Amino acid sequence: MSGPDFPDVSALPGTLAYAVPGWGEYLADEVMPLASVGKLLLLASVAQGFVSGELDPGEPLGLLEQDFSAGSGLLVTLSPRRWTLLDLARLTAAVSDNTATNALLRRVGVERVAADAGALGLERSRVLDRIREPRLAGHPPAFAVGTAREVAALAAVAAGDRGWGAVLLGWMAGCLDRSMVAAGIAHDPEDSVVRDVPLSGLWVANKTGTDVGTRCDVGVVRGARQVCYAVLTRCAAGREFDMVLAMRDVGAVVGRLAGAGGSASAEADG
Repeated sequence: MSGPDFPDVSALPGTLAYAVPGWGEYLADEVMPLASVGKLLLLASVAQGFVSGELDPGEPLGLLEQDFSAGSGLLVTLSPRRWTLLDLARLTAAVSDNTATNALLRRVGVERVAADAGALGLERSRVLDRIREPRLAGHPPAFAVGTAREVAALAAVAAGDRGWGAVLLGWMAGCLDRSMVAAGIAHDPEDSVVRDVPLSGLWVANKTGTDVGTRCDVGVVRGARQVCYAVLTRCAAGREFDMVLAMRDVGAVVGRLAGAGGSASAEADG
C-alpha cells in the first residue's frame, strides 16, 4: 500500500499535532494540553490495579464534595453518592465524567498515575491535578498534558495487551463521543463490543478531550488492519470547530488505512 496522504494542517488557526504509529506524524513530540484524554492515564492505572488485584472493581467509594465538578458527566445530576470503582471507571470512559474522575484520582493518587505512566514509557504525558471548574491562577495550569506520540503509544499498548490493556480498550469502546477524529471514520458508534482484526467493516474505541481552545482524540481503529491514532489540538477560543473539521480529515485517512485490504506489516500495525 502506498503511503497515506495526510491533510496539510500547517495553516490551521491553531496547532494540530498527530501521531499514527507506523504511518505518519506531525508535531508528535510537542507537549499539548490533553483535556479529558488525560483520563486515559488514570484509567490505565485503574485497569492495571484491577488485573493485579491491588484494586477491587467492586470496592464502593463515596463521593466527597471536593470530587464534584461541573463540565462533562452525569454524577452531578444523579442522586446516589456511593459507586463502585468499576462504575466510576466506566463513567469516566463513556461520558468523561469529571466527578467520577476526581473520585478515582483521589483513590488511586496522582503519584501512582505518574509512576504507572512512566513505567509504560510515557515521559512527558502526565496528570497534573484533579478536574477543576473553573481552573484559577493558583492551580496547576491544566488537568493533564502530553504528546501525540506518547498517548498514541498508550492506545497501541492497550490494544495489544490481553490483560489490563484489554480492560482499558473495552472501556474506550464504550466512549459516547465520536464527534472528532472518529467522525471521519465510517463505523457503528454504538458497537461497544471489542472486535478483533480483521473485520469487514471498521470498529473504533476512543477517548476524547474538550476544553476551551482544546480538542483531542485518541483511539484504536480495527478493520482489515489495526491503526492507532492520537490527534491533539489547541487554538484560540471560538476556533475549536475549525480544528475539529481538520481532525475529521485525519480520521478519514486513518479509516482508509484500517480498512485497506491485504496484510499489514508489523511496522505498520498500530
